[in-house]
Amino acid sequence: MKPTVVFQGRVEEPEVFFERYQRAASALHALGVGDGDVVALMLRNGPMMLELMLATRWIGALWCPINWHLKTDEVRQILADSGARVFIAHADLLAGLDGLDLQTVRTFGVAPEGGMPNRTPVDAPAATAAGTAADARLDAERGVLLRDADRSLADRSPPPCWEAFRDAEPRAPMEPRPPRGAMFFTSGTTGRPKGIRRDPATPEQVAHARQVLRHVSGFEPGMRALVSAPLYHSAPNSYSIGASMENATLYIEPRFDAEATLHLIERHRITHAYLVPTMFVRLLRLPDLVRARYDIGSIRFVASTGSPCAPQVKRAMIEWWGPVIHEAYGASELGYMTRLDSAEALRKPGSAGRALPGVLLKILDNAGRELPRGKAGLIYIGQPAYSDFTYAGNTEARRRMERDGLLTMGDVGYVDEDGFLFIVDRSADMVISGGVNIYPAEIEAVLQLMPGVADCAVFGIPDAEFGEALLAAVQPAAGAGLDLESVRAYLTARLAGFKVPAHVVFHAEMPREDTGKIFKRKLREPYWQGANRRI
Repeated sequence: MKPTVVFQGRVEEPEVFFERYQRAASALHALGVGDGDVVALMLRNGPMMLELMLATRWIGALWCPINWHLKTDEVRQILADSGARVFIAHADLLAGLDGLDLQTVRTFGVAPEGGMPNRTPVDAPAATAAGTAADARLDAERGVLLRDADRSLADRSPPPCWEAFRDAEPRAPMEPRPPRGAMFFTSGTTGRPKGIRRDPATPEQVAHARQVLRHVSGFEPGMRALVSAPLYHSAPNSYSIGASMENATLYIEPRFDAEATLHLIERHRITHAYLVPTMFVRLLRLPDLVRARYDIGSIRFVASTGSPCAPQVKRAMIEWWGPVIHEAYGASELGYMTRLDSAEALRKPGSAGRALPGVLLKILDNAGRELPRGKAGLIYIGQPAYSDFTYAGNTEARRRMERDGLLTMGDVGYVDEDGFLFIVDRSADMVISGGVNIYPAEIEAVLQLMPGVADCAVFGIPDAEFGEALLAAVQPAAGAGLDLESVRAYLTARLAGFKVPAHVVFHAEMPREDTGKIFKRKLREPYWQGANRRI
């Protein structure tokens, strides 16, 4: 794998990048990391993250990406549950982990990736404060970032610098080991995060999984691919690995910016991109004059996963970008399961697509009976492209997912007469009010179309009479005059009465994951504190 890596306007040629991740593989091997061991990575988007993912993959170990927004206790749990042998993090992130005992795992600091030696500039890099780069290099020598405003590590010995350790190790030629992939931890939206540990894949599964990734991502020779979603998420993580396997030119952005994305597409003739529905919404909110300013005609394939895309959003993107939008339904545990192209999306609005070749998809009721076409139930999947897995330290949770060799993520859906899957909701989000099952996603889809609504989330809260009552959390658009009565009236005209939330709460800003997705658990939790049960 010899990708060309472009980051913050600077390009790293394939041979240079290959040599460095090979050196990183040698350094990890020198630390005793081998088959089935875990390397934890708490790194922002950048070449270092990709370098260490590829190095870990080369030696048959698993990389464990950690969301760098997590707090100390959450990081401590992931390090313990994963059994990580090595922990590598940006130095300033380490500085913020107060109370974390770094003696329990071999830990290294990484300097912020402002400058990239041996790279050729292709765009003028953003201006930085005088002395920032030099300060970062000095900090790197100590392996930590200790600024006047952040002295949280001042009372303990700083961990060594990863770059210095890596470069001190002579490169020892190593044959690649069978890849083990990543160990992702679930988001924890419904409880304690669970680490996904896969069994070793057979050569046939490795080849099959690569074909699946090519199919859902549109990979092809000579592609120029853009990734701005966080690499600690499974989909952009696998997208980056897959693009590297194709020796693509991979543009890694530190974060998503709507107009900057259009600029990059035009300037570098980007052909492929990974975007999520929230990014689509932000692109569509750009003023018409801004949208018209950029030529995006080079785009041939946009892969979108992670969360369902509202039909009206997808239609608007197709009208603007053309028939290049492709959605895939998948999960970290099960991999990709269905795919939907632009033509199918317009013909089957709201669908998640048809099952990929080789995938067995069934809709079962709670008793395990297969349901007929058009009837909603739990979605069960058999995907032979991926090896089996367990949850680290929680085999019982893994056991509960399985029925007759098929697995479910708790999603509720149905298959229509043409074989297209429609996802109704997450079973964990389902509200049972007065004995009636209500799926919030249906209500959210209607409420999102209400003029003046910027975003919304619907969930259940405790109710003495009905068990649960519906609450709609609404983020109004700027200047919108919304109130309880207007929201309820809008929904009453379009939904059955039992689906209309009794409660409406307005939020200037919603709690969000870094992808932009609403963190529904944070909205819901305060209402369930002190209740006799939790959902």
